[in-house]
Order: sequence, then C-alpha cells, then structure tokens
Amino acid sequence: MSLSRKSSVILAAWQKVSIRFLPFADAASANLPLGRLLRLSMFQLTVGMAAVLLTGTLNRVMIIELGVPTSLVALMVAIPVLAAPFRVLMGYRSDTYVSALGWRRVPFIWMGTLLQFGGLSFMPFALLLLQSQTHGPEWAGPVSAALAFLLTGTGMHMAQTAGLALATDLAPKETRPRVVALVYVVLLIGMIIASVSFGYLLTEFSPKRLIQVIQGAASVTLVINVIALWKQEARNPGRTRADREMPSFAEAQAAYRTDPRTTRLLLGVGLGSMAFAMQDVLLEPYGGEILGLSVAQTTYLTALWATGTLVGFGLAGRLLHKQFDMHRVAAAGALAGIFAFAAVIFAAPLGSPALFRIGTMVIGFGGGLFAVCTMLAAMDQADRSDSGFAIGAWSAVQATAIGVGLALGGLIRDGVNALAMDGVLGVALASPATGYGIVYHIEIILLFACLIVLGPLVGTRRSTLEMKRFGLVDLPG
Repeated sequence: MSLSRKSSVILAAWQKVSIRFLPFADAASANLPLGRLLRLSMFQLTVGMAAVLLTGTLNRVMIIELGVPTSLVALMVAIPVLAAPFRVLMGYRSDTYVSALGWRRVPFIWMGTLLQFGGLSFMPFALLLLQSQTHGPEWAGPVSAALAFLLTGTGMHMAQTAGLALATDLAPKETRPRVVALVYVVLLIGMIIASVSFGYLLTEFSPKRLIQVIQGAASVTLVINVIALWKQEARNPGRTRADREMPSFAEAQAAYRTDPRTTRLLLGVGLGSMAFAMQDVLLEPYGGEILGLSVAQTTYLTALWATGTLVGFGLAGRLLHKQFDMHRVAAAGALAGIFAFAAVIFAAPLGSPALFRIGTMVIGFGGGLFAVCTMLAAMDQADRSDSGFAIGAWSAVQATAIGVGLALGGLIRDGVNALAMDGVLGVALASPATGYGIVYHIEIILLFACLIVLGPLVGTRRSTLEMKRFGLVDLPG
C-alpha cells in the first residue's frame, strides 16, 4: 500500500471517530480554528495560576509558616475582590471602547496582564515585610501587601473579563457556548498544574524560595498572555470610532435585566458562590493546623478540588443532555456541597485526612454542577446585551460573593477561636477546630438558603441556547 493511500485510510478512520471522543473539536470554526482557540484560551492558565497563589498556597504560607493572623490573611486574600463589582463596568467599557487603532478587547487584556505582573513582582517582598518588619511605620507591611493583592486581583478580573468577551466575539453564535466552555476548562487545568507545581517547588519552604516562586509566576504571566493575545483581535476602526451609537451603562443594564428571573438567579448565584467560597481561605490551614498536613500536601488540595469540579462538569453535561432542568441540577450541586462540608467537619474528630480529601473533592464536584447550570441560565441574558456586559454581570456577582465569603470565613474563624480558647464557649469547644467548624456550618446554611431561592426557577422555560446535544463541550464558562 502506497504512502498516500495509507494516509487516506488513516484520515478516513479519524473522520469516523465520534465527536464525543474529541470533546472540543466542534468548538472550532472557519474563523476560529482549534489551534488559534487553544492559544487564546491560554490567558486562563495565568488566571488559574494567580488564583491558586492567592487563595491556596499563600494563605497557608502566611498563616502557618509566616505566622500572620488568619483574619488579616483573609482580608488580604479578599482584597482582590474589591475589583470584582467593577467587572460589569470593565465589560461595558470594553464593549464601548473608543480607539483609533480599532481594538476593543486587546487594551483591557494587556492592561490586566501588566497589573497582574506588577502585583506578583513585589508581592513576596511585601509579605516578608508584613511578617517581620523591624524598621519604618507599622502600616508599611499591611499596606504594601494589600496593594500587591489588589493589583494582582484587578489584573486577573480585567484580563479574564475582556478575554472571555473576545472569545465570544470571535466565535460564531452556534459554537459560542462550547468556546466559552473550553476557555473555562483551561482555567481549571491551569489551577491543577499550578497547584501541583507550587506544591513541588515549596516542599522545602524558605523565604528565598517563596520569592523565586512568586516572581517566576509573574514572568510566566507576562510571557503566556503575550502569546495568547498575539494577533487574536482584528483591527476595526469603524467599530471603535468615537461617533458611533453606544448605549449608556444604565441602558445596557436595563436591557440585561429585562427578564424578571434575572434578579432571583443572580441572588442564587451569590448565595451559592459565597457558600462554596468561605472555605477557600480555610481548607489548607485546616489541613495543616488540625490534621497535621505539610505545605506540599495541603497545596495538592487545590488539584483535588479542580479534579472534582471537572467531574461535576461531565455529570452536568450528561444530565442536561437528557433534558434535566438546569436549576434542578444546580440544586443537586448545592446538596453535594452540603454533604461535602459535613465530611470536612467530621474529618477533625475522626482524625481522618482521607475523609478531608474526599470532602475537598466533593466540594469541587458540587461547585462544578452549580457553576455550570447557573452560568448556562445566565447566558440566556447575553442575547439582550453585548457579550462584555453579560459576562461581566454574572462574573461580578460571583466574584463579589466569593470575596465576601473569603473575608467572612477568616474573620469568623478567628473570632470564634478567640472565644473558644478563652473558655467562653465551654470546655468541650476549647479547640482550634471550633472556629473552622462554625464556618463550615454557616456554609451549609447558605447552601440551604440557595436552594430556597432557586426553587421557584425549577420548571421555568429552558434556555434559548442550543440544547439538542449537550456534552462536556457545551459547558458554560
């Protein structure tokens, strides 16, 4: 058989492979081939890497290795979310950006990259100053650390909002949900890779190694985002001219909220996101302080969480393919979260790291189900507004709720533990595990409240998005 004939046979065999074995193949299109799409999605790798640093590795290092109070760490980790409510404004501004060069999204992705790079560049020095300041005013350490977290978080929000909007701009309408899905899965892959990498690099912890790891992450951010952004958005001066007709922010907001279910849905998103987020600043310290896990072992928890989230995505795809109600599946995710937090609570009295790891993975699983279905419902609104505003509105609610949850988690843990260790709560609760347990119980209560809010939405009309064939490739981002 000739070489050309062999090639034809191989090509024919590949063409017969079912699309379900190549889950992102149909996300590509003539205008957005798969190679270009994968390169564009690389900006999510750096967002995931920064998220692991801020909410995973650094909060454990600051609390256990550097001895920074948990309440202060929680506030620091929550500071980036101060920019979260402005994601809707970032999206709107990128929709209506005036530029002689004809770019709408590129300037915002680039500025977000620079802010993230700058914040990570001096963050390790700010953290070491916060931990062992011997000269200068006392406020210098906390203020410098807060500035580093704020710059990093603002950059993450800006780059991610504009990047997702650019992905939806480039994709045809029929492939848009699958494109956003691929971009979001890349975010989780980035978190898994970063979690494993940071865990390995920080196995032997030292201040010098901390500086090397964080500044290395800053350099990687700049390089990867430049590669992702290169020649992605075509210049179109007519689309960004100053005299074009543009809706005001209030008009864009009114168009987005035309559907009366929007407010209830966003409230449910806020409650559920807060419930799943309060543990973010506590899981790794909980594993280290209560269960005696090392820095590397607790850093790997993020990989377990992200793996559980991907499994949740897969199950959600199968259920929605079988015409399950999206709000009902979101409620199933909340129920999974309730059982997961119960497992984490019982891991302390049982002294079981295995139960703790199972609970961590199921938290990711439940969060995956919840995020998929609430985002799918929110994407209904995109037909009544530009992509930047729609993505920004959902992301703003989710990210703000996550930030509030992060701050409350640390503050409640410290406040309760102070009372418990002073004997105010009784001898039985005089344990450092008490504060953690109270936070996990509050998260369970919030998930029940989320179920109450989403209940009336069950059975309402289905999404206007294409639902005839919904698999992993159709997951919303």
